Amino acid sequence: MRLTDSVRLHHDTCNVYLLISGTDAVAIDFGSGTVLDHLADYGVERITDVLMTHHHRDQGQGLARAASAGIRIWVPSTERDLFADVSAHWQMRTLDNNYDLRQDRFSLLDDIPVHGIVPEYRTTRFGGITLTALPTPGHTLGSISYLAELDGKRMAFTGDLLHGPGKVWSVSALQWSYSGLEGAAASVLSLDLLADREPDLVLPSHGRPIAEPAPAIAETRHHLQALVDFRRDLPWDLTSWLRQPYEEISPHLLRNRTSFATSYALLSDSGVALLIDYGFDMVTGLPSGSDRSSRRPWLASLDALKGKYGIDRVEVALPTHYHDDHVAGFDLLHQVEGTQIWAADLIAPILRDPLRYDLPCLWYDPLPVHRVIPTGIPVRWHEYELTMYPLPGHTLYAVAIAFEADGNRVVATGDQQDGGSVTGQRTETPNFQYRNRFRIDDFIDSALLYRRLSPDLMISGHWQPRLVDDAYLDRLLAKGEELARLHRALLPLDEVDFGAEGFGARILPYRSVVTGGEKLQLEVEVRNPFRRPSDLRVDLVAPHGWQVSPGHRKVEAEALGEECVRFTVLPPPGVPQRRARVAANLTAGGRDFGQQAEALVDVR
Repeated sequence: MRLTDSVRLHHDTCNVYLLISGTDAVAIDFGSGTVLDHLADYGVERITDVLMTHHHRDQGQGLARAASAGIRIWVPSTERDLFADVSAHWQMRTLDNNYDLRQDRFSLLDDIPVHGIVPEYRTTRFGGITLTALPTPGHTLGSISYLAELDGKRMAFTGDLLHGPGKVWSVSALQWSYSGLEGAAASVLSLDLLADREPDLVLPSHGRPIAEPAPAIAETRHHLQALVDFRRDLPWDLTSWLRQPYEEISPHLLRNRTSFATSYALLSDSGVALLIDYGFDMVTGLPSGSDRSSRRPWLASLDALKGKYGIDRVEVALPTHYHDDHVAGFDLLHQVEGTQIWAADLIAPILRDPLRYDLPCLWYDPLPVHRVIPTGIPVRWHEYELTMYPLPGHTLYAVAIAFEADGNRVVATGDQQDGGSVTGQRTETPNFQYRNRFRIDDFIDSALLYRRLSPDLMISGHWQPRLVDDAYLDRLLAKGEELARLHRALLPLDEVDFGAEGFGARILPYRSVVTGGEKLQLEVEVRNPFRRPSDLRVDLVAPHGWQVSPGHRKVEAEALGEECVRFTVLPPPGVPQRRARVAANLTAGGRDFGQQAEALVDVR
């Protein structure tokens, strides 16, 4: 079907759109691939690129044909694994007692070679066609719409965001978690963002071209909003959510009420902003899964930040700690805004090399760090001076960020404790997780740090800002002391002290990828659990057929001291393995504590 001089519609398992330049074309989605049998009908000799709006089979079950024809395949960033590594998805997909309702079972059956990831928010030339990729989550969390100026029209290729006036292709796809309707709420926001672009023609994956987009978008939005509100006691003002995401704590310090975890914007009179944390923006709910396609960075709140507060760009972002909900958006900020990522010296290594560590809540990929800031040393950003202090407790790898804004001494505390509220709610429970490497006295130390900093206001990662007085600081110290007493009462620390975490060794890197026949260097950090100097012995245990050098290491450690020893392992060639296990057996003072640590190695 001819839509305009340069756009053709091919009907398949979905609508496949051909954007023609000369005798070449770019395809939006690919269906079963039958478009390749009809190129001559459309005056096309070849398709150079396929751009996918989302990962569902009806959109791309024929992509193997595209790959065989040498066509470049571009996919949404969040869903890359559901194209390039979908076999692993099928192997790992939860089947029993599954509360994740996303339509990931509608994924491709086999891996597809992916040429590249679509650069979101940016205008890019694919073949002979220039397009802008706009994130529009809803039908899937990772869905993308493509915008193009063609034949005098602003066209929007919207995937399954909407089907027609007032209609969506699938309602069930909008339920991402058990009992949730996160996708419906996200669709409302995405439709608003699409309407802001004022397209002349909307081209959906299913349904007819929409020549009058504004009323069609409005009607679809209205029905989706009604569905969202059906299960709520009070309507959800999603318009306000999108247009006014920021609350003013003070004129130059803003809180993003739509983000998970909470991010904060510090505004400079020079017209730029610094963000403290930036994980998942405009969150309508989180799917139950933990795979890459369940977590999507989004920049939807930045338009409001710039429009209302006169900000040209986000110049700097810095994290309170490394957890994904605090840092997931950093790379997208850098790519789109040119944002510089500053991180404390104890956080930066984890952002840059997450696979090295066995820690919860790691982001999937290395993140850029443009400036490493020593803790305890003030750093200047325009008219502000910020100082980061070690803040172990919620995680060993966290900092308190102290600065002054609008006459208030402010401390950003991340997830250290429930921050209470400015209304005086008394909730200050320490937020400790053992696998984050919590130590027994951490919350005593943090309470003493707060006393030294003497803030007027504390801002946290998941709770309302908190006005600070001496009584609140006293309660924090009392809670920290109580927590420490409980652990000392429960653990046999006089006999064996492996701390609150309970382990005496860890292997770095925790996850590795190596070619068979290639050496891999491993470090083992070990702890002396005794209150006396002791000899420690570490035996490295590897799969059958692997070479380990040396077979064991000995080191002397001070009382409750830690040491590091190194090994080399050599997996045999020609024996691919996934997550092969290597363990470190610890003997301290002649007492065998067993295989205290493991590492995982993928052998190609």
